[in-house]
Amino acid sequence: MSFQVPPILAYALRRLLQAVPVIILIMIGTFLLVKLAPGDTVDALVGDMGGADAKFIENLRIEYGLDKPVWVQLWTYMAKLAQFDFGWSFVYEQPVSTVLMDRLWVTMTLMSGSLFFAFTIGIALGALAAWRVNSLTDNVISTLGLIFYATPSFFLSLMMIVLFSVKLGWLPVAGIKTIGGFYTGWDYVLDVAKHLVMPIAALSLIYLSFYLRLMRASVLEISDLDYVRTARAKGADGARLMFHHIIRNALLPVVTLLGVQFSAVLGGSVIVETIFSLPGLGQLAYQSVVQRDMNTLMGIIFLSSIIVVLVNFFTDLLYARLDSRIELA
Repeated sequence: MSFQVPPILAYALRRLLQAVPVIILIMIGTFLLVKLAPGDTVDALVGDMGGADAKFIENLRIEYGLDKPVWVQLWTYMAKLAQFDFGWSFVYEQPVSTVLMDRLWVTMTLMSGSLFFAFTIGIALGALAAWRVNSLTDNVISTLGLIFYATPSFFLSLMMIVLFSVKLGWLPVAGIKTIGGFYTGWDYVLDVAKHLVMPIAALSLIYLSFYLRLMRASVLEISDLDYVRTARAKGADGARLMFHHIIRNALLPVVTLLGVQFSAVLGGSVIVETIFSLPGLGQLAYQSVVQRDMNTLMGIIFLSSIIVVLVNFFTDLLYARLDSRIELA
């Protein structure tokens, strides 16, 4: 009796094997690009110290392995990376893995909240606009979507700070928690949530407009298909027709966009985290570039690549669940 691998497991293994060379190429390309940029970690450290003599600088390069050829440095780094050793952060004086884990939850909370808000509200407004096509509701929703799309996240962030923090005093200006608050339990959760309201709104509104416009166009397109007209002729009312015959198929392109845009949201978090002083991976990446902390920067890129691959993997599974015509085997 032969053992047959379940289709879902075979699909997962195949996607995993396809992702490995992609991540390796990303890390090699990023390593070489960083090395081609002027300056290195020693230059940044010496600059922070106010200068040093040539002998001290040379000893630092030897200690950090920067005196070796680039290909030797690349081989050494990739060998350590294969063991999930991200190296040492010379700026934070900690293992890179510790620095990343301390900040990962902030970025993941920001991104998850932003995508959840953008996706759910976007598809709801898009479906409503298509259902009330050419009405006042459709015009208002479409106009709001256009405004959100045309407003840069950094401008929206600054305007929110001026209005809700400076003028009204409703929300904290920056940070992830109140300094000196010493909250615990649900009070701590509420405090963190208050600090994330504006960052999540600023990051999600532009992506909400994408889902809104795409969902509206998708619903209108599917509404003209033969099987929808047949269901309508058989007496299916508006709500049943929308939820049982249109929404499921209209979600397919929107779900595809969700997986593709995750990497864009990850990049957008750099700006939002910097403006709101959130201690996440985005702000850490910006500081690592400025301070030439290469090990930390490479660790962020590796971790981001893994996250993007996993999100796209689950997106494909969701897509297959929505579209029965897709076979995982």
